[in-house]
Amino acid sequence: MDRRFPQIAEQLLLIERELRVLGWWSDLPPSAQALASREPFSVDTLEFHQWLQWIFLPRMKVILEQDLPLPNASGILEMAEMVYASRQSDARQLQQLLAQFDRLITEVS
Repeated sequence: MDRRFPQIAEQLLLIERELRVLGWWSDLPPSAQALASREPFSVDTLEFHQWLQWIFLPRMKVILEQDLPLPNASGILEMAEMVYASRQSDARQLQQLLAQFDRLITEVS
């Protein structure tokens, strides 16, 4: 098991919690078609927070549970900064959590 797994698992829980605090968490999933997008971050079918909830968090959970290799890089913060450029005050904490996730992913294991 990669030594970063416990920290990454904690970071994912913090990201989920922040999405809930912001009111950007949904109990109803997007359509199967929306979830099947092949575009980066599913920009053509999902809002960024939906992508975090329905694509990113579940994929990372599978990686951790199945002891799969972590990605070599993450550009999630960069995307969040673009998406929330006009809502910096709302998304500040979420961006900090995503920045920490990016740092954990790029650490040498």
